[in-house]
Amino acid sequence: MTALAPTHDDDELVLPPAPDRELDALRSLVDSNFLNHDPTLVHIRAGALFARLKALNRNANHATRAHKQATADARLEMDQTYLGLQNLLYEKRHLEREIDKCRQFASIYQDIPFHSLEEFTRLAPEEARTEGVLADEHQLMLNRLSFELSERQRLDQKRRELIKEKETLLKEGKAKAATMESVKAHIDGLMKSALEAQKKVSDLVQTSPPQPTTSPSTPAPS
Repeated sequence: MTALAPTHDDDELVLPPAPDRELDALRSLVDSNFLNHDPTLVHIRAGALFARLKALNRNANHATRAHKQATADARLEMDQTYLGLQNLLYEKRHLEREIDKCRQFASIYQDIPFHSLEEFTRLAPEEARTEGVLADEHQLMLNRLSFELSERQRLDQKRRELIKEKETLLKEGKAKAATMESVKAHIDGLMKSALEAQKKVSDLVQTSPPQPTTSPSTPAPS
């Protein structure tokens, strides 16, 4: 903060009147018109005039010092004001550079594909697409990014649920496939056993001796 220069009393800055009248009065004392006057009165008059001149001189010196001090204070205040102005200009240039950096900053959201403005106004919650939001470009972008984040989180959750459901179906499919393999193996075993039994029966039939046959013309023994 710029320091304020000390104030001065206006009376201190007022220059005393010029001593022309006093000087003229002193010159008149040495004029021939005062030769017949009482010297004592002349000395008294001259002393009073010299005292007046000394007072005027003191006042002039005091006013000069006051003016010099006021000038120095004003110069100090001006220097401080100028320094403050330079600081403000430096801060202004700094802020302008920072603003330019922000404008030139390439944010990652610029490369992210997200819903178009039409899709946003159609799908986003009503409080995120009010007239005030649509009129504010900055707030609109924030709401679009927020909506995009929520949509991606929702879709990611849906993807996780589908993956979990897929894994469950794969487990069930593997279990059913194992059951089918077990049933098939059991059926194959049964078919193998049946074939073996059929073969044994065929072998027994082929190895059995032929039975004698009775002729119908042979008479029965009596």
